[in-house]
Amino acid sequence: MIHKRQGSKAEQGRPGGRAAWQGLRMDPFADTLRRLREAFSAGRTRPAEFRAAQLRGLGRFLQEHKQLLQEALAQDLHKSAFESEVSEISITQSEINLALRNLRAWMKDEKVPKNLATQLDSAFIRKEPFGLVLVIAPWNYPVNLTLVPLVGALAAGNCVVLKPSEFSRSTEKVLAEMLPRYLDQSCFAVVLGGPQEMGQLLEHKFDYIFFTGSSRVGRIVMSAAAKHLTPVTLELGGKNPCYVDDNCDPQTVANRLAWFRYFNTGQTCVAPDYVLCSPDTQERLLPALQSAITRFYGEDPRSSPNLGRIISDKHFQRLRGLLGCGRVAIGGQSDESERYIAPTVLVDVEETEPVMQEEIFGPILPIVNVRSLDEAIDFINRREKPLALYAFSNNKQPQDPS
Repeated sequence: MIHKRQGSKAEQGRPGGRAAWQGLRMDPFADTLRRLREAFSAGRTRPAEFRAAQLRGLGRFLQEHKQLLQEALAQDLHKSAFESEVSEISITQSEINLALRNLRAWMKDEKVPKNLATQLDSAFIRKEPFGLVLVIAPWNYPVNLTLVPLVGALAAGNCVVLKPSEFSRSTEKVLAEMLPRYLDQSCFAVVLGGPQEMGQLLEHKFDYIFFTGSSRVGRIVMSAAAKHLTPVTLELGGKNPCYVDDNCDPQTVANRLAWFRYFNTGQTCVAPDYVLCSPDTQERLLPALQSAITRFYGEDPRSSPNLGRIISDKHFQRLRGLLGCGRVAIGGQSDESERYIAPTVLVDVEETEPVMQEEIFGPILPIVNVRSLDEAIDFINRREKPLALYAFSNNKQPQDPS
């Protein structure tokens, strides 16, 4: 963890002391990154036993602070204990278990076929850690999407700098204060801060960067990485279409749509972002969606313990602005004091409206009418490639991946 301190009078009074301290303050990450690089260069992270010990420590952190994490997730996103367990803690623990079971097999050299030019050689693939890895995490699943990339980085024998999101403040605090106690601090650090601090961090050379978040910030990360030719993994969002065929059971579709669209208050990068269907199917789907929403969240979703809240005032205002698109068929209520937005369905939505120009990332589901499967495909193909696509039909043709 990064700690900041004020320069002493003695430091400020020595010749060059103030300038030296100002330089240190301007680059608060230098000492930490130097320490981690030295540990990696010394080979500390390479042995399988060391990697397994770090993974087991991460598992202990999850188990011993499970309640603290659940409380933090409730404060940040109003997540229920069940939702925190299934979408955050259990998934992370499963990744740890997977890595521990397969660690030695993953570390083994892999034999490869030889060709005429390499007949006299020994040909194999050796998996080497990158070195110093930066993991920049988002706020929507602040345990899962912070720690799952960490599992991979630790299992591969890297030193890791972990940057949680400043938006999920309660979870960030738990990760910063508790997690370093369970990992070797010569090889691992948590750094905190907002856009300014992240900009400073990205000025440094890393050996790999893993980023989860918006396309806008992804461009910033990729641009910074390009200066050092640093390889990156960008896990970004997108507008995920959902095609609903005329030949399907509307209640089955509605149950699945409502569950995934409104889970985590719609703040999920692979959630269905909008529905494409015919006017007839829309007419059958709307009462089914109302039934599913009532079944999941009750007559008053605002009082439901299972419906979360929007992460910040900024995101709340953005989403409330989208409620003016098309016509509200279900929901539409909001409360700024709680950052509450009801599970909402919009109809009569035009392709040119703001709700169809950006990833929604909230509990709002627009329905756009199309006359056929071909028209739906054309609609999807005119847009940026989505992160996921969903299709509901009893016919094989809409389900055909080709």
